[in-house]
Amino acid sequence: MTIPMTKVARQARIAELLARQPVRSQPDLAKLLLESGVEVTQATLSRDLDELGALKLRAEDGSLVYALPGEGGGRIPPARLGGGETPAARLSRIAEELLVSADASANLVIVRTPPGAAQFLASAIDHAGWKSILGTVAGDDTILVISRDPMGGEAVAEALLRHADRRM
Repeated sequence: MTIPMTKVARQARIAELLARQPVRSQPDLAKLLLESGVEVTQATLSRDLDELGALKLRAEDGSLVYALPGEGGGRIPPARLGGGETPAARLSRIAEELLVSADASANLVIVRTPPGAAQFLASAIDHAGWKSILGTVAGDDTILVISRDPMGGEAVAEALLRHADRRM
């Protein structure tokens, strides 16, 4: 039996499948979806992969597999990003290029980037795995970083500025 799903639910299922196992082709992904009760046309699947930002990356065995950008839980393992670059090194490299400013208030930090760059930097912050950061929300040129500590915003802002080799 197939279950009608909303677009968001279908895309969430696709993301879940891509995170759990290597998927080499759209027909393979369509088969996995059907096995879990989701019937999808090739055109819809293609649009979903495009909207999710799916990429084809080389797996350890040399085959090409679909992967999603790092947003929302690290779907691309750090070893696949930038030739094995550590998350901290990646954050530093990206922050040096994109972080314009970081200002704090209580447990909140507002980070400014050039237009269109906020989500890229927010993803690097999320993947850095700082225990002091609860999460990020990115717009076009602004990121809201939320510290776990009720008064930890200033420490997080200073740490981000250090990664960008700037001073507060």
